[in-house]
Amino acid sequence: MTYETIRVEREGPLMTITLNRPDRLNAMPPQMADEIGEAFYDLGDARAVLITGEGKGFCSGADLAARGDASALQSKGGSHRALQNHYNPAVSQVLRAPVPVICAVNGPAAGVGCSLALAGDFTLASKNAYFLQAFVNIGLVPDGGSTWLLVRAIGRARATRMMMLGEKIGAEQAEEWGLIYKAVDDDALMSEARALAEKLANGPTLALKTMKQNIALATDGSLQQVLIAEAEGQRLAGASEDAQEGGMAFLQKRKAEFKGR
Repeated sequence: MTYETIRVEREGPLMTITLNRPDRLNAMPPQMADEIGEAFYDLGDARAVLITGEGKGFCSGADLAARGDASALQSKGGSHRALQNHYNPAVSQVLRAPVPVICAVNGPAAGVGCSLALAGDFTLASKNAYFLQAFVNIGLVPDGGSTWLLVRAIGRARATRMMMLGEKIGAEQAEEWGLIYKAVDDDALMSEARALAEKLANGPTLALKTMKQNIALATDGSLQQVLIAEAEGQRLAGASEDAQEGGMAFLQKRKAEFKGR
């Protein structure tokens, strides 16, 4: 598959997606959203995905210039169609991915770029990075799943602050709030993110997939639904080759070598 706005690299069980419009701080046109979705649709043998941005930014938001005049699009429903047809499907693909997703935020993550960064299972950010919902400054509302993601990650009060005041939230503050997994020194970001991604890529894939599904269910479901899902997940995971390997490794006091089966 050939991509124009992202770069996709595969190394063993790890797939890396790099947003590749550094001259625009990786602002996301509809084409980039579509290509992200296509990359997740074509996971192949990948057992984890690492997402980052080329250059000095992760993603500065939707690229209005690539979509035409913003006011004209709003009056004709163009922004709504772009969300429904391009941006929302891309974020949904990341959220629903059957493998762990790690986002390495190397600079600004604004608007839909913030949504993309927070859609990962683990989000690491360099200490010069920040997260921004600036929609209020132009009379619009957060989109791309931001409202859902923010309220669940940091609670109503802090989500309201980010959305209604349009403040930049630095990486260290984001970690303190529990918005992200970890803030790291700029020069250590990719090495730490890659080490984590490789660890997950070599983990028990079926068990990790089931954990993701159960965590998503726990966000909105009832205790009874989660208990049922956990029991079914345990049944499926317990029959996997990785579970057998994990049990043998425990008994033999060695490190398990999971194959994703």
